[in-house]
Amino acid sequence: MTSPTNPPAPLSGNNHSRHQFTREQAQRILIHNARFLFTGDEADHILMQAGQSLVIEDGIIAESGPAKKFNPKDFDYFYDANRRGGTVITPGFINTHAHCHMYLMRSAMMLDEGEGIDETIDAMAAWQKYETDEALAVAAIGDITEQQKSGITTTLSHGPSFGAIEEATIATGHNTINAVSAVSNSRPDNTPEAIVELLKNKSKYKSIPAVAIHYLYKAPGEVLEKIKKLVDDNDLLLTFHMAESQKVVLETLGRHGLKETAVLKKYGLLNSRSLASHVLHVETDEIIELAAAQVGIAHLPTSNAIHKSGIFKYWDFDQAGGFARVALGTDSVVSKSRLDLLSEAYQARITHLYNRTIKFGSLFKMLTVNGARVLRLPDRGKLLPGYKADLAFWKIKDRGFIPYDENRPITLLGNLITHGGRAVRDLMVNGQFVIKDRRHTLVNESQLLSQIQNAHMEMRGRIQ
Repeated sequence: MTSPTNPPAPLSGNNHSRHQFTREQAQRILIHNARFLFTGDEADHILMQAGQSLVIEDGIIAESGPAKKFNPKDFDYFYDANRRGGTVITPGFINTHAHCHMYLMRSAMMLDEGEGIDETIDAMAAWQKYETDEALAVAAIGDITEQQKSGITTTLSHGPSFGAIEEATIATGHNTINAVSAVSNSRPDNTPEAIVELLKNKSKYKSIPAVAIHYLYKAPGEVLEKIKKLVDDNDLLLTFHMAESQKVVLETLGRHGLKETAVLKKYGLLNSRSLASHVLHVETDEIIELAAAQVGIAHLPTSNAIHKSGIFKYWDFDQAGGFARVALGTDSVVSKSRLDLLSEAYQARITHLYNRTIKFGSLFKMLTVNGARVLRLPDRGKLLPGYKADLAFWKIKDRGFIPYDENRPITLLGNLITHGGRAVRDLMVNGQFVIKDRRHTLVNESQLLSQIQNAHMEMRGRIQ
């Protein structure tokens, strides 16, 4: 499925590509003279710089400064970010909630006419019973490569198979938080004890292990106690769907006699190690508690709208001081037409207009610095020295970017978000170009799409 990275054109070669190199094994990379660069600064304020260059060494941003400071001939690899109309460079986006293993379900339920999320969850479980680990790996590679094409470099994947996501992480060169279910909707063998066994080899994994629960009401108290110990002993992130429907609220009350926020508090899980997705049917006192405890929130406005689940109380979280812990996620192809975060940011802006408008700068933070914060990745989400080299390159001379106010180029940030669904021109993850000249360098996409289609039809056959 994978193919070797295609080396960039030599300095005297391809006049079309922005990629040039002097040594095949690049030790020092110069990203040179970006038309515009957007990032959060050390205080999380939005910083816009023109004519900026970045030096990449060992997958880290080693240095930054005005383009005139650097000579391209001093570097092994040279990316001309001002060529052919120039590029806007942003940090790679951070996806805080995805179900990468569900990629084969595209067209399975996207056009259903069900009554809401509870019915969809039941239908998904019927599919998941028939998914082999091989099919899950193909699905995950398809899911992650689609995310990468829209500028995502880091993803939390919530799912039943650690091995499938690990395989996809290696194949795509992605940054993945591999949150494997300790209480699964489809696999009874997934238990806290099974995760303990997994973690014995954690130093060998490319993905970062984490723990997931489908819903809190599916876990009895003794299991939550085991998960608490597992999270504490291994310093793991815990993620779960929270208050996604009224049924979930009632099921939690029926099992635990408490609302979900109180359940988290009872079992010592109401803290910054926890990441809750959806979080729709909660009261003001719960919002205040969640914000004060610095619980991360994965906001999924498109999924919430499509499944008629409810509306996230964004402004209540903001008022409670919780904005810095609210980020965005794609959910899955069952919930979204394409796996990009820019359209998710714009959907968030549209969804919450009833009160006031979420500014583009705030949406950009949700895509970058807030995402890094809730995933507990302090070296991601910014283009500053010392941070991991995760960069998205956007062509300026492109539909949706043009026109913009040249006297106020920050308007490009609004164009980037409102014209969501665009594809990156290039994408760097940990200092490696995984997308170059709009083509994936690690995965043969034509072959992958055939594998996805075959796996999808095989699964339909097993279900029938």
